[in-house]
Amino acid sequence: MQNLNNEDIKSNEVEGSSSPLPNQTEELTEVKNETEINSAPEVQVVQTPEELMKAEIEQLNDKYIRLFAEFDNYKRRTAKERLELFSMANRETILALLPVLDDFERAMKAFQNTAEAASLKEGVELIYTKFNQIMQSKGVKPMESIGQPFNIDFHEAITNISAPSEDMKGKVIDEVEKGYFLNDKVVRFAKVVVGE
Repeated sequence: MQNLNNEDIKSNEVEGSSSPLPNQTEELTEVKNETEINSAPEVQVVQTPEELMKAEIEQLNDKYIRLFAEFDNYKRRTAKERLELFSMANRETILALLPVLDDFERAMKAFQNTAEAASLKEGVELIYTKFNQIMQSKGVKPMESIGQPFNIDFHEAITNISAPSEDMKGKVIDEVEKGYFLNDKVVRFAKVVVGE
């Protein structure tokens, strides 16, 4: 039997617990050691100055490559936008001149039916030819619509009429107003009559 002094008995009575058994003391010691190990600060790997410099160089190279690629994309995008701007810069002016071209074409059709005023007819033909050449040099091309299949990307249907033959169904039968391209983009849709 163990000899206990009065202080040990009083501390056990005050705490309200009995003294741990020998097996329990070992378990408590093991748990305490494990918590000390777990709570111990982790050991940091110390990098040499050369390794730090290499890591920093890799990071800066990566940043440089990304910035260079981003700048290259920016240059390509702005060059493309600039080309589009130049190619479409005259769009408003050309749109304003297209009705004049239409009037010239109507005048040419009217002169075909009459033999009078041959010199006037010749003058209008010269002006029309010159004006048409200037428009083509600026990138304006007339759209061929009659006999073509109706395409909503190029045509605006004014009305539908019964087709004169089976092969003309869904095709353009007549053109009310000619359509035009400016640098291969539709600048004015052709107003057409479609067969059904």
